Amino acid sequence: MLRKTVLRLCLVLSVCPTIPIPHVNAQQIEKVVRLGLICGGRCEGRGYDALSEELRRLGWVEGRNLVVDRRAAGGQQERLPTLATEIVALKPDLIITVGPQPTRAAKDAAGHIPIVMVAVADPVGVGLVQSLARPGGTITGFTTLIPGGFGGKQLELLAQALPGATRIAVLINPRNDVAMNIFPRDVPPAAARLGLQLIVIEVSSPDQLEGAIEAAVRQRAEALLVFGDPMFHTPPQRVPELAARAGLPAIYLVREVVEAGGLMSYGPDFEDIFRRAAGYVDRVLKGAKPGDLPIEQPTKFQLVVNMKTATALGRTIPPSLLQRVDEVIR
Repeated sequence: MLRKTVLRLCLVLSVCPTIPIPHVNAQQIEKVVRLGLICGGRCEGRGYDALSEELRRLGWVEGRNLVVDRRAAGGQQERLPTLATEIVALKPDLIITVGPQPTRAAKDAAGHIPIVMVAVADPVGVGLVQSLARPGGTITGFTTLIPGGFGGKQLELLAQALPGATRIAVLINPRNDVAMNIFPRDVPPAAARLGLQLIVIEVSSPDQLEGAIEAAVRQRAEALLVFGDPMFHTPPQRVPELAARAGLPAIYLVREVVEAGGLMSYGPDFEDIFRRAAGYVDRVLKGAKPGDLPIEQPTKFQLVVNMKTATALGRTIPPSLLQRVDEVIR
C-alpha cells in the first residue's frame, strides 16, 4: 500500500525516488526441460542409472530443470505405439528410445520431436535413418553392435564354451525387424562354418517363452542362443530360470541376464553406451540437429560368464575361453 502511494505521488510531482527491485534467483527462472523415455523392457538398470548420472553431471537434474516421463513396454511390443502416443501428447523437448521397436514407434508418432536412440543394432538396414555418418531427419544415437558377424561371434563363443555340442536352438522375436535383418546374414553362415545345426524358434510374446524352451528340448537342442530383444531380458531372470529348468546352457546379449542366472553373455558395454547417449541428449537440447550428429557404434564389448550357473548345469568352461572372459560371476 505504501509503495503504491509513493508511486502515485511521484507521477503527480514528476519526481520519483529510487525503488529497489526484488532480486530474482536464477534458478527461479531456469527453463525446465521435458524428456520422454520409451523402453521395450524396463526403464531401469545399470544403463539407465548411467544415463541419469551423466545427465546430472551435464547439468540436467530431475526435480530442478528436468522432467522425465517414462514408459516401459515390459517386453510386450504391441503396447509401444500407444506408449509413444502418450509420450508425444506430453510435448517433450526430446525423446530417448531404447531398442528398435521403441524407436520405430517414436518415429511414427513424434513428428518433429528429436529422438536419441540407444541399442538399435542396424538403424540403416531397417530404414530408421539414411546413414550412420549423416542420419538426417530427427533421429540420432547409438547402435548395439558393429556390423559384420556379431551374431556369428556369439554363436562361436557358445560353441567354445560347450565343446561337442552340435544342436543349437535360437530364440528370436519375429517382430524385431533389426533381429530378423541381422540374423540370416550372421548366424547361419557361422553355424555352417562351425559344423552346427540350428533350430530356429520364433517367440513373439512373453507368454510363448515357456513353450519355446519346451520346443527346444523336444528337438534335442543342447544349448540356446538368445538373440537380443528386450522381451528376452525383462525381467532378467525369466529366461535363465526356464533354461535352467530345462538344463540348457545359453548365451545372451545383456550381462544383467547373466547376473540373474544366465550362463554367459557377449555384448556391448551398455553403461558406456547410455552414458554417451546422455552427451547427445545434452547437445540436442542445446541446439544441435539430430540429423547432423553421426550415429556412433559401441567401442567396448564384454564377455561375462556365470560360474555358479555352469556348475549347476554340470558344465566346465574351457580354460582357453576363461582367459578371454572380461568378468566371471561366482
